[in-house]
Formats: sequence, structure tokens, C-alpha cells
Amino acid sequence: MKHTRLISALLFAVLLSSAAAGQILGPPTGGAPVIVRDSLGIAGLRTTCLLLGCKVNGQIDGSLGSVFLISSPSGIPLEVFLQTLLGQTGIVDAEPDLLLHLTQSQTWPTPSGLYDTTPVSYYGTTVWEGYANQPAVNIINLPALQSQQNPSSTGSGVVGVIDTGVDPGHPALQGVLLQGYDFTRNQTPGSELADVDQSTMAVVNGAAPAQVNQSTMAVVNQQGSSTFSQSQYADFGHGTMVAGVIHLVAPSATIMPLKSFGADGTGSLSNVLRAIYYATQRGAGILNMSFSFSSYSQELASAVNYATRKGVVCIASVGNDGQQVMVYPAGLSNVIGVASTSNDDTLSSFSNYGQPPVWVGAPGEGIITTYPYGTYAAGWGTSFSAPFVSGTVALLRGINVNINQSSAARAISHAVYISPALGNGRLDVFQAATAWCQVSEQC
Repeated sequence: MKHTRLISALLFAVLLSSAAAGQILGPPTGGAPVIVRDSLGIAGLRTTCLLLGCKVNGQIDGSLGSVFLISSPSGIPLEVFLQTLLGQTGIVDAEPDLLLHLTQSQTWPTPSGLYDTTPVSYYGTTVWEGYANQPAVNIINLPALQSQQNPSSTGSGVVGVIDTGVDPGHPALQGVLLQGYDFTRNQTPGSELADVDQSTMAVVNGAAPAQVNQSTMAVVNQQGSSTFSQSQYADFGHGTMVAGVIHLVAPSATIMPLKSFGADGTGSLSNVLRAIYYATQRGAGILNMSFSFSSYSQELASAVNYATRKGVVCIASVGNDGQQVMVYPAGLSNVIGVASTSNDDTLSSFSNYGQPPVWVGAPGEGIITTYPYGTYAAGWGTSFSAPFVSGTVALLRGINVNINQSSAARAISHAVYISPALGNGRLDVFQAATAWCQVSEQC
């Protein structure tokens, strides 16, 4: 093994010299982050990096100890480094650490329910009437299940939300939030408030709808709206909004904030992978991923496979390009991909479509949900369709905890058929629960 590594290192040194002389095509990308799987673990990878000039930055897969983030050496094209790295003993896989962006959509007219701030009781908390009784609730047939008044009607288990974090102080969510983790800062909790400079930001305390970014119509005062309209806050609140939809469907389910994206909507693939392993190894049974990207990642597939083997059900949005296109993670065979539907039960004009990656559709237009600082917002996009399905899986787990990815997908497939563009149809919570009851013989 030592001889193999030494020979590879000598060959790599020749490539470095050629690159410096301008004989290797392609721009140098020294110091680029790379995700690498090494069957020899950290010791083997350190030996490889000692020979090749790369740097080990950290571990990605928690207790497994096989997947790491490294930095490529300077002065050589990334493609050349990856080719050489893959030739080393113990190296199973290596790929660039992609920069990801949260799924966004254009803004639409403010739904009338966003003006209904009447306080109502909702499973132990006080929320706005416009949130608790919005059109989407009836569209997915949630009241039919809630009327049964048994534990299965409010959900159970832990739902990991890989997103921008969640506001830990929101009154509607406080009672169901775990501490979570902030992978962008390597600290707890998984709060998105850390992205905001509290000393310069206006206190959000108003109740007049004001447009703040491409995908939300947040209920904030005008001064706060001006703050959040800045590009660095383009997706501030996104994670809290997603968590609010999950809570709306499954108010007894616990939410684990997994902050992998910043307030500007950008994040790294490596942090998404860390979140998947972290959540799986800490008891999450459901993962909501309201983001999509077009490049296939072997390590993303491996992380999802690991989670699935551990009984985790994975759900992802299919994107807002209005196209029939493959995206990931929704396009993976063991992920439930969710498109957006209108309140008229049609495919949303902005939603991607076609199976795969679409398994089912769910409401995604003018969804009223929680927003940081104790207020509410309305969102458009498949980002807000996916958590309807995640919440439904939490309801199914309340019926029988032994639900897994395949059984959840089958139950969810009992939907209201609309067109082939929406796969199995539009989500129907009651039909899904009835199907799972019959299979599991628990009702």
C-alpha cells in the first residue's frame, strides 16, 4: 500500500509541474472543497493528503468515519486532482463540494387569510386563524383525519428539516422544537436568527403584509421589510416557514432544525450530507429537503441510502423551473419528490413535473405559515409543498412507527389523481392514512 501511494504521489508531482507550466488545460482551482470517501478512514486519508498536498478539513458521516471534506492543493486543476485522488488506495469516491441554492418561486398576490390574525387554539398553542384554517388544510383532507381524535391524527416522531434553520422562539413551534444543529457555523442550536445582525435590525412587530423576497410575502413592519429585502436575506425565514407547514399537518411531531443554508439561500452539499447523517444517527425518522439541484451526487445517494436503511423516510421538493426535468435529491429512487398544485387542483405554473422526480403533488401557492419573530408569512413554491408530505408521513408514523420509505411512498400514492405530470396525484392525508391503517392493521 505504501509503495502504491508513493508512486501515485510521484505521478501527481509531475502533473503539478505540468500544470505550473501551463500544459494542463482548464483553470486552476486550488483549495477547492472536495467530498471524499476513504475505506481506510481518517488515517489513510491523512497519508494520502500528505503525499498529494491536500488538506483534511473534517468528517461528514458522523460515527461512520468514512466520508470527509478536504481541500484540493493549489496550483492544479480540480479535474486533475480528482483523477489522481481516485487512483489512491482506499479512495472509493471523490466529488466536488457543490454550492446549492434553495428552491424559490416568484411572488403572487397576498392570500386573504394572511390578514386573518384572529388568535385560535391549535393543539396546545395559540396561532393565527389564517394559518390554522387556510384552504390547503381542506384540500389535503386533513380535517377528516383530525376529526378522529386519536394519537394518529396529530402525528409522532422526529422530522429533520434541512434548511436555513428555524426560529426557536416562535410561539407556535417552541413546544415541538429540538435544539438541532447549525452546520454553517458548527454550533448549536439550529437557529436561523444567527444570520441576522440583531443590533442593526428593526424589531419585527407589525401585521401589514410586505414583500420581502422572491418566495415569501412576510407579515412584518415596513422597516423590517426593508431589511429583509436585501440580497443577503433572500431566504431568511425559509426554514421556519417549512417547519410551520409540518407543524400544521402533524402538530404532535417533533422538529429537528438542521441549518445547512444561509439566509441568502446558499449552502454546500457537504453540509447537507452532514445533516443527513447527523439526523439519522440522532433519531430522526423523517427528513424534509425543500431544495433541488440538477447534478447527480454519488455521496448524496449514499447518504440517503444510509438513512433509508435506518428507517428514515426522505421527502424533497422538485423545483420551480416549470419544466419536466430531473433534479436531486427528489430524483433518487428512495426519495418522495413533491410538486406544487394550485387551490384549484391543477399543476402550479412554476412547478417542475413528470415522474420521476415527481411522486405526488401538494398545495404550494399562497401557503400561510410561521415566520421568524412570532409572525406569519405566505409562500409559493415546491419548498412549501414538500412539508405537507413530510407532515403526512409523521401522521402515518403515529399510526404505526414501523413505517419506512417504501411503505410511506405506497401510502402517499393513494392520492387524488389529476394528470401524469403529478405522478400519483395530489396528496390526500385521509386516503394515505386509511391505506396505511389497512396495511399495518393498526386501526
